[in-house]
Amino acid sequence: MTEYGRGPGSEPWHPEDPLYGDGGWGGQQAHAGQQSPYGGQPQQYPEQQAQQGYGDWSNAGQPSYGGGQHSYDQYGHQHPEPQYDQYGHQYDQHQYGQQQYDQQYAPQAQPQQGYDDGGWGGGAQPQAHYPADPSDPYGQQAGAYGAEQPDLYVTPEAYPPPEPPTRRRAEPEPQRTDWDPGPDEGEHAFFAGGDGDDEADDGREDPRDRRSRGGGKPKKRRSGCACLVVCLVLGGGVAGIGYFGYQFYQDRFGAAPDFAGDGNGEQVTVTIPKGAGGSTIGQELKRQGVVKSVDAFIAAQQSNPRGKSIQDGVYTLQKEMSAESAVELLLSPKSRSNLIIAEGKRNAAVYELIDKRLGVKAGTTAQVAKSEYKNLGLPEWALNHKDVKDPLEGFLYPSSYSAAKGQKPEDVLKQMVARANEQYEKIGLEEKAEGLGLKGPWELLTTASLVQAEGKTHEDFRKMAEVIYNRLKESNTETNQKLQFDSTFNYLMKQSKIHISESEINSNPDPYNTYYHRGLPPGPIGNPGAEALQAALNPTDDGWIYFVATDGVEKTEFAKTHDEFLKLKDKFDAASGN
Repeated sequence: MTEYGRGPGSEPWHPEDPLYGDGGWGGQQAHAGQQSPYGGQPQQYPEQQAQQGYGDWSNAGQPSYGGGQHSYDQYGHQHPEPQYDQYGHQYDQHQYGQQQYDQQYAPQAQPQQGYDDGGWGGGAQPQAHYPADPSDPYGQQAGAYGAEQPDLYVTPEAYPPPEPPTRRRAEPEPQRTDWDPGPDEGEHAFFAGGDGDDEADDGREDPRDRRSRGGGKPKKRRSGCACLVVCLVLGGGVAGIGYFGYQFYQDRFGAAPDFAGDGNGEQVTVTIPKGAGGSTIGQELKRQGVVKSVDAFIAAQQSNPRGKSIQDGVYTLQKEMSAESAVELLLSPKSRSNLIIAEGKRNAAVYELIDKRLGVKAGTTAQVAKSEYKNLGLPEWALNHKDVKDPLEGFLYPSSYSAAKGQKPEDVLKQMVARANEQYEKIGLEEKAEGLGLKGPWELLTTASLVQAEGKTHEDFRKMAEVIYNRLKESNTETNQKLQFDSTFNYLMKQSKIHISESEINSNPDPYNTYYHRGLPPGPIGNPGAEALQAALNPTDDGWIYFVATDGVEKTEFAKTHDEFLKLKDKFDAASGN
């Protein structure tokens, strides 16, 4: 349509036409109340009454367009059934180009606003029919209203349908077809499927992935394998959190795992090191399969009143024991597989015990002690003493030691010597010797071994220590510094007798015979325990110089004078039947 007053004509619609997009239309606006057909919806005027026109009415009585079934714009152009392109824009079915309007109008049309060269027409005119132009590509379009028309604007090469200048909008910017949202723009590429990348690489495009002109996005395909991996990862994370959460709860609030019963009958030997606490013991028991958990053992040990008195050593237990049963058995002497050295036991007897426990040939340990004593840990003050029968005597400290088959004799002996050194350092044996009138710790250890051999009770030990010190004094005129102990003679004779003849004792010149020689024997005659050592360090001061085992076994009585001694001797003779 040309500008108002220039007459009907085709509207320039091609973008290259100089009049395309011209906004200088001079025509009058539609009557108030009429809606423009260019807002996206067509305006229909069925059975509409005549409206006031613009300009002068002619005498020709030209009718306006319309019969209630056609749509007219504000300029009087007839429009068939509204059509929409892929962008949602309305366009009509009139032919465009250089085609001329037909002056024939439908006679049944109601009076309505229209145009001609001279002004508004007032008469009824028949519906306009447009003859086909063979040169017009759109000329084959049917002119009948309501008939099916081919959509000539759907092809990719077509331009959008024309619009009046005041209603024209800028052509929408074509959307990108090569853009794919990355991790920060929507969907992670991990879920977009793998086919698109391959097609982009080889330059081929999947028709299914093309976007339509309406700007629709191609549907992205999800990778089922990727989703499965994510589900597995999430499921594994949830399972891991649940497992560790359960373990945390069990560790903090749950009961410690434990076996039930007294064991499965399979015995096992467990060695508990010296100074081991509940945690160390529990770990060793768990390692050996005795208890199920360390925490269960610690709890059972703490609930037992004697739980902290478990000693080091070797124990025979069973596998899969309840923690409570294991604690009870560790406190029972029946379970102890340790080699127990009693107070006062001589080294010769200890060697025999070691041989039996280790399952070695008799005499093996004694031979090792004789040849290797300098390499077993003896202190300097215990070496190089004259006439000593066994340098290790007094150093196989009375205690409990781990000794089982497979161990070497020297290993067991080293344990004992180390224990002795520890105890002697603890009580200050080396420092206190001189205060007691002795020449050194060696003589103090020898004194303690004599106290252990002759004494019976703790009170006896202290009196016996005083007897030794009194007889060693140079002022002793009762025995002339001779100890006259039967225990020393029995040691050299490797025996333990009570009844020994005076002729036998007085005639044996062995350095260990205290009836024959003054002073102390060359070395200890046994392995004193803690009480004997303390008694040697802290003797009584009552003047005791004589003693007699009046019953020959348990009871020892002491005297300060020789006359009192003779009375005690008569008592002993009477008890022994002499």
